[in-house]
Amino acid sequence: MLIELAYRVQGILLRPRREWIKIKEEFFPLISQLFSSYVLILAAVPPVIGFLANLLYGGFRKPYSGWSWNVAGKNLLFSIVTYIFSLIVVYIIGRMINVLAPIFGSRRSSLNALKLAIYCLTPYWIGGVLYFVPRTGWILRGLVALYGIYILYSGFAASLMETPKEKVLKYLIVTGILAMVLIAGVEIISRALFAVWGVLRVA
Repeated sequence: MLIELAYRVQGILLRPRREWIKIKEEFFPLISQLFSSYVLILAAVPPVIGFLANLLYGGFRKPYSGWSWNVAGKNLLFSIVTYIFSLIVVYIIGRMINVLAPIFGSRRSSLNALKLAIYCLTPYWIGGVLYFVPRTGWILRGLVALYGIYILYSGFAASLMETPKEKVLKYLIVTGILAMVLIAGVEIISRALFAVWGVLRVA
C-alpha cells in the first residue's frame, strides 16, 4: 500500500498529465477507499511535521520557565483539529467541483470531482515537510502548494469532468480561487478559535 502511495505521489508531482490518464480509469466502489488509501495518510503530513518541528525547535517552552507539557498538549490538540479540518476541506472542494460542472459545460461526476480535489492538494500536503525549515517553512510550503493549480489544470485538461477545451481555464480559475479561499478561511478560523479558547496561548 505504501509503495503504491509513493508511486502515485511521484507520478502526480512529476508527470501529472500521464498520471491523470491512469487516475481517470480507476474506479473506487466506495469513496472511503480513496480517502483511506491516500488522503488519510498524506493529510497527516503537515500537522505531524508541524508538531515535530515545534518539538525540535523549542516551540513547547514557556517564557522564562522552559519546557511545558501544557503547551505541548495544546499544540497536539491543534494538530489533530487541523488534520480533521483538512479532511473536511478535501470533501468540500470535491463537492464544489462537481456542483460547478454544468456551469462550464462539464459532466457531473462525484468520483472524478473528488479525484481532482484530492490529487491537486498533494503538493499542499507533501509541502508540510518544509515546516522543518526554521521561520520560513510555512512560506515555502505555500509556494509549493501553488503547484497544485497546475495539477488541477492537468486534471481538467485530461477530461475528468469532460470539460470543453475552451472552458477549462475558466473552470480552473473559479475552482482554484474558491479552493484557496476555503483553505485560507479554515486556517484562519481554526487558529482564531484556538486563540479564543486559549489553546495556543501560553498560560
